[in-house]
Amino acid sequence: MILGLVVFVGFIIFIFSDDEGTAAQQLRGATSALSPPSLAFIKTKSDVQQPPPPVVHWLMNNLTTSSDPVANRETVLILTPIARFYQEYWHNLQKLNYPHDLISLGFILPKGKDGNQATAQLQEAVQKTQSGPAKKRFASVTILRQDTESPLQSQNEAERHKMENQKARRAAMSKARNSLLFTTLGPTISWVLWLDSDIVETPPALIQDLASHDKPVIVPNCFQRYQNKETNRADVRPYDFNSWVDSPTAQQMAKNMGNDDILLEGYNDMATYRSLMAYMTEENGDPGKEVKLDGVGGTALLVKAEVHRDGAMFPPFAFYHLIETEGFAKMAARLGWESWGLPNYMVCHPFLLPFQHLLTRCRYTTTTNKARAWSRDLLVLYIGTAFRQGETVWYSHGSSDICIYCWTNIANKTIQMFLEDT
Repeated sequence: MILGLVVFVGFIIFIFSDDEGTAAQQLRGATSALSPPSLAFIKTKSDVQQPPPPVVHWLMNNLTTSSDPVANRETVLILTPIARFYQEYWHNLQKLNYPHDLISLGFILPKGKDGNQATAQLQEAVQKTQSGPAKKRFASVTILRQDTESPLQSQNEAERHKMENQKARRAAMSKARNSLLFTTLGPTISWVLWLDSDIVETPPALIQDLASHDKPVIVPNCFQRYQNKETNRADVRPYDFNSWVDSPTAQQMAKNMGNDDILLEGYNDMATYRSLMAYMTEENGDPGKEVKLDGVGGTALLVKAEVHRDGAMFPPFAFYHLIETEGFAKMAARLGWESWGLPNYMVCHPFLLPFQHLLTRCRYTTTTNKARAWSRDLLVLYIGTAFRQGETVWYSHGSSDICIYCWTNIANKTIQMFLEDT
């Protein structure tokens, strides 16, 4: 009797089992474009009969967003709109010490010649990483191409930040962000990290540090390294002015604006008198200090995925006279989610130096490509003709190892240097 029962149960399991394996096994790699986008989708030959997409039930209440995301194995989606590819951005991304098997990447690039070049460079970097050591590979990578070109003719910094270009530029950026978000946000994602493509310097524990505050929306302070002409020394300056606390002046200005007009920060012609987080930095201040914000920038913005799932997106139109990331913070607030900032926690844009100025500070030799010396204010490189674009040089100074990324672009007459203590 018992033997007969065992045989009968085995027969039933055989008849109704799925030849392709369990849903959990199928989810290791997506077999259809309709499968969860947070999983890798591998194309197959067009003449091969495709199995139907798996039907999966997701218990969203089991998805956590906690102050200890590593211990709870919480997945992170890093999203980056890219107009120009920076190899240093990719190097920094690789150095994030959050488990890479819990990180999915998503990119969106514009149509046109510049977009084609950036896409080729990005694909090369992705291919190298994803075919390298398993520990350094990311869980999945999604690359999207926009169907429209950038509204600006040039992507240089001065052109991008002209006041008259802001509404069109940021509306286009909003659409790119939304397309990227809606395409890649799958049911397994706990956190979304928006990271600008020209953020080349962050702490390796960026994700853990931001998530440890357990805030629905949180943003660090963004600075840019530059050569101070007054002191002739390397220095840092505020860069992102979109993280702020609102002011009565700005609120009154908004009341007198037309429906489609927007408020902007960082421009003398539009003095809002808001409290900008860029100027809240304290010398030797606590990097864990928190400030409640009404507007946020998107240079390195960590968002609990449920905030986006509730409907908070980046308005490409005037939303309470705000647009893009600042409009996102307002929309999140209307949905009941607060935004926070860390004025003493820094991420940085590249160190930019004029080409002619750098030539007066650096010497070249054909016999070596090692860094020979550096000063407190400016790294001085002695490099050879074999120094290639993107090549890494290590130079030991005292107890610190300095990792130098240096590349030359003669066409733009610029040399960019990124210096980091490791």
